[in-house]
Amino acid sequence: MAEAILEVRDLHKHYPLTQGILFRKQVGAVKAVDGVDFDLVAGETLGIVGESGCGKSTVAKMLVNLEKPTSGTIRYKGEDLTKLSPRALKAVRRNIQMVFQDPYTSLNPRMTVGDIIGEPYEIHPEVAPKGDRRRKVQDLLDVVGLNPEYINRYPHQFSGGQRQRIGIARGLALQPEVIVADEPVSALDVSVQAQVVNLLDRLQSEFSLSYVFIAHDLSIVRHISDRVGVMYLGRIVEIGTDVQIYDHPTHPYTQALLSAVPVPDPEARAHRERIILTGDVPSPANVPSGCRFRTRCWKARERCELEVPLLAVPAVYRLADTPARHDSACHFAEEKQVVPPEESLAHPDPLADGPAPVEAAREAAEGAPEEPGPDAAPPDEPGPDAAPPEEPGGPKTL
Repeated sequence: MAEAILEVRDLHKHYPLTQGILFRKQVGAVKAVDGVDFDLVAGETLGIVGESGCGKSTVAKMLVNLEKPTSGTIRYKGEDLTKLSPRALKAVRRNIQMVFQDPYTSLNPRMTVGDIIGEPYEIHPEVAPKGDRRRKVQDLLDVVGLNPEYINRYPHQFSGGQRQRIGIARGLALQPEVIVADEPVSALDVSVQAQVVNLLDRLQSEFSLSYVFIAHDLSIVRHISDRVGVMYLGRIVEIGTDVQIYDHPTHPYTQALLSAVPVPDPEARAHRERIILTGDVPSPANVPSGCRFRTRCWKARERCELEVPLLAVPAVYRLADTPARHDSACHFAEEKQVVPPEESLAHPDPLADGPAPVEAAREAAEGAPEEPGPDAAPPDEPGPDAAPPEEPGGPKTL
């Protein structure tokens, strides 16, 4: 196995709960992230999925130092980012960039596209001399499939998919090695999602990028990810390759998630087992003892209340040569096929014999043109400051 470029160990982020006006005292804490461990290997994509509020975005922000961890370590090529001086951290941060969820609010509406993409060069001038920045920004626009002549336009003149491409171009500006994508397609429609996901896939090959890809859509996560981690209430409860997680899940929560994915085939839908969880997600300010999923789990026993399950290969599979042999934080982990193999949610290897039915629909829509922004010029009438759209060129080298 290749060497890990990013190592996360026992990562915690607790937000204090206080009371009082003049003399404030802490009375508790919201445990947004509560002991997360994972590795990111150079050149791979690690997908992270889970319900809203499970801590996915908080993990993403800590990876790029937008949030300070309460405890734990984040090592990039052996250096602990949580202990670096501001000067040393600035040098490292250019190698770990982020693509945000909302493609509009993450862009300054008062800045042109050229200023937005070129802003990282103001912070790291060694990457691009001042006289060369405009050309570099135009190259980046071309790389992400936008007309370089759009450099003087403003964010409101673009559609949602085009704005997300601008965000990706900004993330590529400093030639990073790791990109943290926090739900980059959740605000886009299906056809545009396919375009952005395939763009990320192509850029990974061109620039040898490693991704931490966070999303709710399990089909998209499987399409782009090499490994997948499932989060619940601040912790990763199961992690493995895409085949292990989707076709051979062993944790009850993962099985419940997969059973909730819509299946387009009526016959498969009629024969699959739907797992309905009862109860609400516990508050991260009052986490259950032992296994935090036990309050909603149909396998819960007394042991689950007393012991915290470790994220490790279940004992029953440690000596077995089976895809179920992967890390799962459950005392009673057991492989369960949520959907029959011949009618599974996705093909075991999307690149081997063609895309799965769900992904095929996305890729079929890839050729559809994006809807122009509200103030963009019509295709046959170029705007006052922009040339007509051109076909994106071949692979570019920054």
